[in-house]
Amino acid sequence: MAEDTMNGAAARGRFITFEGGEGAGKSTQIKLLAERLNAARIRTVLTREPGGSPGAEIMRHMILSGIGSLIGGPQAETLLFAAARDDHVHSVIEPALAQGSFVLCDRFSDSTRAYQGQMGEVPPALLNAMQRVTIGDLKPDLTIILDVPVEVGVKRARLRRGTTAPDRFEAESLDFHRRLREAYRQIAADEPQRCVLIDANAKVKTVAGKVWAAVQQRLLSSKVDQVQPA
Repeated sequence: MAEDTMNGAAARGRFITFEGGEGAGKSTQIKLLAERLNAARIRTVLTREPGGSPGAEIMRHMILSGIGSLIGGPQAETLLFAAARDDHVHSVIEPALAQGSFVLCDRFSDSTRAYQGQMGEVPPALLNAMQRVTIGDLKPDLTIILDVPVEVGVKRARLRRGTTAPDRFEAESLDFHRRLREAYRQIAADEPQRCVLIDANAKVKTVAGKVWAAVQQRLLSSKVDQVQPA
């Protein structure tokens, strides 16, 4: 529990990441989970990647504008993500975990492995080197991978942005997004102890119930298991 203490110091918090393709509903589900954790009197910090800290937000604009793909392709994007993640981890994530908060992050290192690794064919050696530098031994305690059919996710993303131009990744082809979906499903299959694959092609409350059940089962103590979400 985030509220427990040991030797007068707050117990370390838990790190939960949300992953999935475009339009999977990550932002919505993070907000709903935060409400439920707060109802259980667990401190939460919501953040996102790329971004989440002042320095990383600057990098976010560069990445989503497509500058990385123009100046050097996926490898350049990988370096930009690494710089943003380093600032994010040290400025926001680690301090919040040290204070006992649950950190809920919209995308993390799995996104780099799916987008730049699987889709951009960036060598695993480079990805591993960047990970050692930026996050070291930090790994999510739980990763929720929201899975939706590509056509559904792309339609949701289009409706969400309205008349705004698609960003660097939203503008990719349907084939790109299909292969991206398979990359995420493979991550879930490879690391079942950390990852939970959830069918997000359902009503928001249904998906939220599955997310809450996964968090209860994996991370919460028995005295919190009985908390009924609003």
